[in-house]
Amino acid sequence: MGFGTKMNSFATNMQNGAKSSSVSLFHIFLRLVTGLILGLTLALIGQELFGYETFGLLFVIVVVVGAIMKVLSTWSISKILIFDLICVLVGMLLRMYILVAP
Repeated sequence: MGFGTKMNSFATNMQNGAKSSSVSLFHIFLRLVTGLILGLTLALIGQELFGYETFGLLFVIVVVVGAIMKVLSTWSISKILIFDLICVLVGMLLRMYILVAP
């Protein structure tokens, strides 16, 4: 095996490693953003309903982010994006209901 073959296989391994780690980092980032948005939404709803303070707000956000990160860890990126789309649509329906209700 010559030097050129070794360098070619090294470059190929580096490209595959970079691709795999960037996809993995994007997956973690997507789960974190989804958890933060849902956590903030649920924490603000709970704060209005039950009137807890900042510590309770942060506690609910952290618990929801942890739960979402755990649940979505086995899902693929496309499933997470579809889940986000469904959450946005449900949010728009709730907003429409709040605006139309007397």
